[in-house]
Amino acid sequence: MSLPDLDITERRQQVLRAVIEEHISSGQPIGSKTLVQNRGFETSASTLRYELAWLESVGLLGHPHTSAGRVPTELGYRFYAGTLLAERIAAQPFEVQLTEASREVDDALRVTTEALSQVTSLLAIASAPSVAEVDIRHIEILSLQPQVVMMLVISGTGAVAKRVFAFDGPVDPGLVEWSREYLNETLTGGLISERTVRRRMEDPDLPVRERDFLDAIAPVFHELFEAGADRLVVGGASRLMSELRAQNQQELTQLASVLEERAVMLGQLRAALRGDSVTVRIGEEHEEAALRPVAMITAGYGLSHRTLGAVSVIGPVRMDYAQAIVAVRGAAAALSAYVEDVYEE
Repeated sequence: MSLPDLDITERRQQVLRAVIEEHISSGQPIGSKTLVQNRGFETSASTLRYELAWLESVGLLGHPHTSAGRVPTELGYRFYAGTLLAERIAAQPFEVQLTEASREVDDALRVTTEALSQVTSLLAIASAPSVAEVDIRHIEILSLQPQVVMMLVISGTGAVAKRVFAFDGPVDPGLVEWSREYLNETLTGGLISERTVRRRMEDPDLPVRERDFLDAIAPVFHELFEAGADRLVVGGASRLMSELRAQNQQELTQLASVLEERAVMLGQLRAALRGDSVTVRIGEEHEEAALRPVAMITAGYGLSHRTLGAVSVIGPVRMDYAQAIVAVRGAAAALSAYVEDVYEE
């Protein structure tokens, strides 16, 4: 959903924001009288009516036939959410005690999604990071050119991860051979977790030069563990269904079916991610048709050098975006702090 190039003055932005926030609160069409009484606009009612008509003419507000008031359109909500994201509302401390969860990340995700759902009264979902174990059978590192190295990692299932790395200067062939021998000695011969791989490659007892080289080629291992990142934790589905009860029964049935399709939801989370920033998708912005009755706010969480998963809330298009953005941002920050501690142990 692309926003048109509109001449939205500061006053029009204030009027649009006031209409949306009043409508979110009451669920009723909002007229100029309500804006004067509840929002303290000092301009005349006739001026406000003119601004409301202009906002309607450009598609940011709608006008129910049975009411003199206006309601936000999807485009209006999109503009409003965009202004909230631009304001970079700071994450508030998220009230969840992840230290009381077990040392399994999935348990921390369950605690977080339940808390997030309770705070927002929306459905909360989170994708789990890759924590699967992989049977690495063989590692090969080859010098293709003085500054180019190719690495192959073969798993017990026959999966092959391949990466080519270009360095700023020539790579010592002896360093390449040492790395091949070291990685085969320490990482092959049985099931191994991604955390253990990181520990072996970041061993503080290794010389700095060797550790730096291993750090540069480490991304090749991520591919082997991606297959384990297919778990989804969902909380608050009944809350979302209650919010949508007034909508079309067929839409609810379609949405329920999509929520049961974990692969679809994981795809939605991945598609929404932009590093650790918060993204908002509303209505027609969803590629999956059954999700178009709802809005989805998503943020990534993970380590400083890598996003491991995403946390999100899903709810009606008429949701409290300011609260939801702050809550999702806070939940993502809490999960990032948690996994940083767990993965760096």
